[in-house]
Amino acid sequence: MKSLIFPSLLSLSMLMLAVISACTLSACTPAIYKPGPHVTNGQILENLYVTSDGISLPLRQWLPENNKPSAVLIALHGFNDYSRFLQQPGDFFRQNGIISYAYDQRGFGGSPHRGLWSGVDAYVQDLDLFVRLIRNKHPGLPVYLLGESMGGAVVIATMARSLKTPVDGLILAAPAVWGRETMPWYQQTLLWALSHTMPWLTLTGKGIVKVTPSDNIEMLRELGRDPLVIKATRVEALYGLTNLMDAALHSAKEIQTDTLVLYGEKDEIVPKQPTLRFLQDLMQNRQHRKRVAFYENGYHMLLRDLQAPVLWKDIVAWIKSSAAPLPSGADKHAEQVLAAVRENGNS
Repeated sequence: MKSLIFPSLLSLSMLMLAVISACTLSACTPAIYKPGPHVTNGQILENLYVTSDGISLPLRQWLPENNKPSAVLIALHGFNDYSRFLQQPGDFFRQNGIISYAYDQRGFGGSPHRGLWSGVDAYVQDLDLFVRLIRNKHPGLPVYLLGESMGGAVVIATMARSLKTPVDGLILAAPAVWGRETMPWYQQTLLWALSHTMPWLTLTGKGIVKVTPSDNIEMLRELGRDPLVIKATRVEALYGLTNLMDAALHSAKEIQTDTLVLYGEKDEIVPKQPTLRFLQDLMQNRQHRKRVAFYENGYHMLLRDLQAPVLWKDIVAWIKSSAAPLPSGADKHAEQVLAAVRENGNS
């Protein structure tokens, strides 16, 4: 099963590049479908998150039933995915006394303008407002952000800005930090050429992208049947995603809160080199606790891999105590890997 969530430019042929480069560039530019004017202070309903411009985004929530909640977790899905990604993790967190929320970001899942890119500012502002609404809804409880892939990049971009979003910690699962400068030149060139000539063009990755996003094959098949998972991606959305990844890659030093980074060593979507660079910058800021966990058998979709329950337990343990070792020992493994990287001078 090939990647359905993150159709990348990794395997697009040099022939296609030559064809596009030969074309006369038109006046087309990749569009950003920005939010409308501010009309409300936002609202959280049972199944909807109403944003400041009055757009309704589908919302899922997992509430502990019999025990008093100890924390709140706000989760952001990855590219082409939607809030259902947290279904099983959310159930586990609920059983461990953690309230979880996940909403469909603009252009994804059941949100309006599906398939269209709203811009980094829009995703950041939506998250910042949602956090503040949750703080009002659950006063006194610590609030954590969990971002998977693109969701991780949105979390990073949000925390790097001057909004001072009030959270107690970040959990970044395979964060999308594959910025342009860490891409091969031909991928950068092809992306620019396509986005400025045919921004409306859709790519599926079928027969081209040879990557494995997870070892959970049945889960991948379910995603393939899910109509809310985007299968054909507009080039301009890929261009916007790359802008977001650029921002995330360069924002590591700006993160001013406790952070847990989870990465699978079999990740074929976000390469290891930009991830290591991001971690190197992240660890330079020692004002807050930064913990990294590497999973030897982990793929990109860590929260839904076959070994996902191992990560769920690590997340719960870290929320309970950011200073304690992780149950899986993946943090110790990461320390060894990062020490070897430093010793060899690789980044």
